[in-house]
Amino acid sequence: MNCVLLSTTYFGPVQWYQKLHLFDRVLIEQHETFQKQTYRNRCLIATTQGVQALTVPVEHGATMETGSLRLSEHGNWRHLHWQALQSAYGESPFFEYYEDDLRPFFAERRWELLADYNEAICNKMCELLDIHPAIERTTEYVGRSGEMVDLRDAIRPKHPLADPDFRPRPYYQVFAGKHGFLPNLSILDLLFNMGPESIFYLGPAE
Repeated sequence: MNCVLLSTTYFGPVQWYQKLHLFDRVLIEQHETFQKQTYRNRCLIATTQGVQALTVPVEHGATMETGSLRLSEHGNWRHLHWQALQSAYGESPFFEYYEDDLRPFFAERRWELLADYNEAICNKMCELLDIHPAIERTTEYVGRSGEMVDLRDAIRPKHPLADPDFRPRPYYQVFAGKHGFLPNLSILDLLFNMGPESIFYLGPAE
């Protein structure tokens, strides 16, 4: 059974969801030290101005373990993120089709921990994508091991490591006429633009 070790993500990129689709078993690291400016608490979307980062604020308390980090209520960020998505994807082919599934993550329920919030998002996205990964959380920090593919630090916004199994496949994007194709954005970008066909963009590199 092939296994991949990943960090948690907030509406992670297409590459991250590709791993969920391709691997038999997925481990999500809970006990690493939280790293700023990563997909753990941010996602990248396409707007009329280009790529925009949406960042979830977290509380910096006594622990900096990713699995224990609490969400911050600072700055009305849920409302701002939903507004940004409406502005960026309101004219996309499938935004209206999925908005009722996704609005609760920005309006109705409140999660206390980043890891729980991200897990709930992941479960919903897998449902909408029609992929069925076997996902577990780690119970202790996982060191470097040859028994699994470790991509915790490979899938990141800045200076990503080489991944021969992932090659972005161009798909329709609302602002492609202005910016060209923008690869490996949040899974939301793929879903809002391609809808039920999104799964066909999660296969192995050709």
